[in-house]
Formats: sequence, C-alpha cells, structure tokens
Amino acid sequence: MLQKLAAEYTVGPSQNAILRRMKIRHLTPLDKILVGANNALRTVATPAGRPARVNPSENIIDADMDSRQKAHAAGLMRVNHAGEVAAQALYQGHATVARDKDIEAQMKHAADEEFDHLAWCEQRIKELGYEPSRLSPLWYAGAFAIGAASGVLGDKWSLGFIAETEKQVCSHLDSHLEHLPVEDVKSRAIVEQMRDEEEEHGEKAIDAGAAELPRPVIRLMRATAKVMTKTAYWV
Repeated sequence: MLQKLAAEYTVGPSQNAILRRMKIRHLTPLDKILVGANNALRTVATPAGRPARVNPSENIIDADMDSRQKAHAAGLMRVNHAGEVAAQALYQGHATVARDKDIEAQMKHAADEEFDHLAWCEQRIKELGYEPSRLSPLWYAGAFAIGAASGVLGDKWSLGFIAETEKQVCSHLDSHLEHLPVEDVKSRAIVEQMRDEEEEHGEKAIDAGAAELPRPVIRLMRATAKVMTKTAYWV
C-alpha cells in the first residue's frame, strides 16, 4: 500500500515526491513536512523505481567477475547507495527550511539528480546479486536532521554544509574508482557520472554563497561519514 501511495503522488519527470494538488499553490510549512515524509517513504521504504535519466551503464556489457569481486563491488556500490539516501535527506532537509526561493529550487534540482544516482546504484547492486543497506532509514533520518538543523542557521550555512558534503563525497567516489575491480566497467560508469555531478553540486553551492564551515564541524562530518561507509559496506 505504501508503495502504491508513494507512486501515485509522484508527478512529472522529477522523481521527488510532490503532491499533485500542491504544484499549483504555495507550499505551507505543513505541506513541506508532508512532501518530505512522502519523499522519505519513496527513498527508504520502496524500490527507487525508474530514474528520470538513462543509467550510464545501460549499454555496457557486464564483465565476468568471480564471487569475491562481485561482493566487493556490491559493497562499494552499497556504500554509494547509502550516501545517496543521505543526500536525498540532506537536500530535502535544507529545502524545507530554506529562506531564499532560488536556494530552495537549487536544492530540489540537486535532489532530483541525486535520486537518479540512488536508482542507478540500486540497479547495479541488484545486478551484482546483492541488496542495499538495511540501515537506510537511519541514514535518511540522520541526514535530514543535519540538513534541517544547519538550514535553520541560514542559507549560507546550509550551502556550506552542501559544499563540504559534496567535497567529501567526491573524495569517496575517487577512492571507489581506485578500488572497484578493473573489470567492473558498469559500476565505474555510474560512479564516474555521479562524481562529476556531485562536484557540480558543490561548485553551485559555493557560487550561491556557501559559508566556510569551522574545522571542528568538518572533522565531525568526516568522522560521521566514516562510520556510515564502514557500516554500509557490510550491512
């Protein structure tokens, strides 16, 4: 039932959950909470479904890998999927409390692209014979809270969190490109496009006026990300 309701409330090319009636009127704070709840359901309680854009690995022939290589590739892609779950929540949390409508629109556009990343990673994990992290609800809840809390401080701090998050994500993706099996061209194609778009999201946040975060906050973000990546690889 939840899958059916979530699907019915999705409109247009965007994969974000936007209620049909709400697209013709201004969203109230309560509306935004309901939209956020629906997006959370789509992200953690249902399969990602069909992305708005073509999977970059769609026309690539899968390599013949042994069980160890497949397990390692699936673990790395599961980490990437967990990161995209968190990205959905982070952008939605920021958009919910954004003061500037242009900033809110920028957050939602980035969330659309992040949803494609989520779907691509999920598709690849299942092609490898594995499942996404079972802790997705935890990743979503934590990231949404961080996004909303930082956004309350003001848009420049919200953008600062986005810029630093994307910087760290690009570093993780570069590492994954180094550690994915050489034969796994399909996973590499996905990660490469994700990396390019994450870098663009970070640059746009900086151009929009992102504040530079204090060093203790950056260190805390890195420590939190390390816990998530180490856990999601296995669970």
